[in-house]
Amino acid sequence: MDRDTILNLYNQHLRIELIEPDSLMERTDSVIRKVSLTTEPGFISYSKMDETNADRVIEEQIAYYKNLKQQFEWKVFDYDQPLDLIERLRKKGFTLEESEALMISDLTETNQLLPIPILPEVRKIMTEQEIWEIIKLEDEVWNHNHQDLGERLIRDFNDSSANLSLYGAFVDGKLVSAAWMYHHEGTPFSSLWGGSTLADYRKKGFYSSLLAIRAREAVECGYPLLTVDASSMSKPILEKHGFRCYGYSTPCMSPKFE
Repeated sequence: MDRDTILNLYNQHLRIELIEPDSLMERTDSVIRKVSLTTEPGFISYSKMDETNADRVIEEQIAYYKNLKQQFEWKVFDYDQPLDLIERLRKKGFTLEESEALMISDLTETNQLLPIPILPEVRKIMTEQEIWEIIKLEDEVWNHNHQDLGERLIRDFNDSSANLSLYGAFVDGKLVSAAWMYHHEGTPFSSLWGGSTLADYRKKGFYSSLLAIRAREAVECGYPLLTVDASSMSKPILEKHGFRCYGYSTPCMSPKFE
């Protein structure tokens, strides 16, 4: 598939139509927004605006979520209109997080992922206790609390409709690297998440093995497109394995509403 076709599929399926677990999706003339049913923030996944109405729409969304007393993330892609949307959000008090590369691999094409040998240390995560081991690993790698992530993964692990699969690399019984994926039913996409590895165990092939085992599962389950929101550290590794960059997204977090 060509670049425009894949990007259009991504926008339609994962930004406009996707219903997230534990949230209510609402459509307005200008945005697709999710209201969280948990303690996690709300989310605006897509917007359709121009320079004439952007400030008004932003103020409407702030007022809407403020009435709910729910902080929210506005995920802005570099091709969204108007092109200065991120700056407009910043002026309204939003905090900008690190931009991430939108990386997509078309598994129907010849690629470097599927033939990668899976290291024997890599296996599927099968219990809630092992999920909490993932959270302990994330806390150690990133030096901040991932309690909300743990609670979400546990909920989705116990909800078959979430289509969540988790994998880890275990060395002498210790979890040293972990990653997970969601199959998005009714779309051609599986999304890849995680990949954190303890410092002493990096450059040993665990990240690549976790990529490969999830790619194989995606193919077996009928999802030909893999997508990742990649950090600057992950992007070159993904490119080495055949992923292509389709743009950049910036998470913009609203002020907290008490």
